[in-house]
Amino acid sequence: MDSKKRMGVEAWVRYGQELGFGPYYRDRAVSTRPPQETIGADEISSPAPVYTAPPMMAAASPRKAPASAPIAAPIVPAIVIPNLAPSLFEASERIEGDTLPLIREFIGNCTRCKLHKTRTNIVFGVGNPKAELVFVGEGPGHDEDLKGEPFVGRAGKLLTQMIEAMSLRREDVYICNVVKCRPPENRLPERDEIATCSPFLYRQIDAIRPKVVCALGACSAQTLLQTTQGISRFRGEWFDFRGSKLIATYHPAYLLRNPPAKSEVWKDLQKVMAVLGLQPKKR
Repeated sequence: MDSKKRMGVEAWVRYGQELGFGPYYRDRAVSTRPPQETIGADEISSPAPVYTAPPMMAAASPRKAPASAPIAAPIVPAIVIPNLAPSLFEASERIEGDTLPLIREFIGNCTRCKLHKTRTNIVFGVGNPKAELVFVGEGPGHDEDLKGEPFVGRAGKLLTQMIEAMSLRREDVYICNVVKCRPPENRLPERDEIATCSPFLYRQIDAIRPKVVCALGACSAQTLLQTTQGISRFRGEWFDFRGSKLIATYHPAYLLRNPPAKSEVWKDLQKVMAVLGLQPKKR
């Protein structure tokens, strides 16, 4: 190396050392392996990677999870969904001692995303805090926004009928949504809104620890499973999800527009009933 090049390199190293980067260059190797974007079939059988809670996880609750209790990213045992990857809270630790009241208190009068500008009420969730079955919808509609309770409109009445057909009552299950505020004109929640609000959904599910999570509709299923695949590709299939079993089915609002699909949803609910040891309600 000639003297000019050597002087240039030395100057660059000194500059890095002044910024505190010197030890990094000396002691750590930089990986050139490209990032993994999808999960292939050969990866399903391999041990799932263990993640620790991201910095914002600790800030999201008054209680911190023990550093020794990392939760592995979920494994998809039934089918492989392209683009499936652990999200921020999917791969994070549980918060020991977390409860629904604590989560609601932390949300407060939320202004974390733009949905707060047009909402009337925050729609947190309703039902049994120790429910074996949790239904997760997309977001509040007009009636839900006014009342502050999920699934109270036409789709909510149909969901109640579905729950009763399973020999359960609304108060036996827990019902919530991906986002807690109504999107304007009942549009689909946008990605930034989901990213901001879904951590609270993960905490709700962790606090309840249900046997089964039933995702209602594409938005809920895609959020929980972190996929862009259409719901028809995996509806009715079982997934392992943070210690619970997860199944996706069509949203009640979709059934109001497409009544023939009710028979498909009933098949999915029968699978849930089998896991929970329930018998259909006698007419």
